[in-house]
Amino acid sequence: MDQETEKYYDSLADMFMTEGWKGLLDELRANAVNINSVEATKDNDDLMFRKGQLNILSLILNLESTIDHIRKEGSSVTV
Repeated sequence: MDQETEKYYDSLADMFMTEGWKGLLDELRANAVNINSVEATKDNDDLMFRKGQLNILSLILNLESTIDHIRKEGSSVTV
C-alpha cells in the first residue's frame, strides 16, 4: 500500500473514533428504517429513489468495516 493511501486510511480511522461519526451512524441507521419502508413508497420512481438512498446508506454504514478489511488484507483496493 502506498503512503498516500495509508495516510488516507489513517485519516478515516481517526474519524471513525469521533463522537460525531458515531452520532452520524446512529442517525443514518434510524433513517434507514424509514427509507426501507415499502408501505411509504408512492410509485416506481420513489422506489428506485429509496433504493439509491439505501445503497448510499449501506456504503457509509459499512465504511469502517470495509476499510478495516482492506487494511488487514494489505490490499490496494480503493473505496
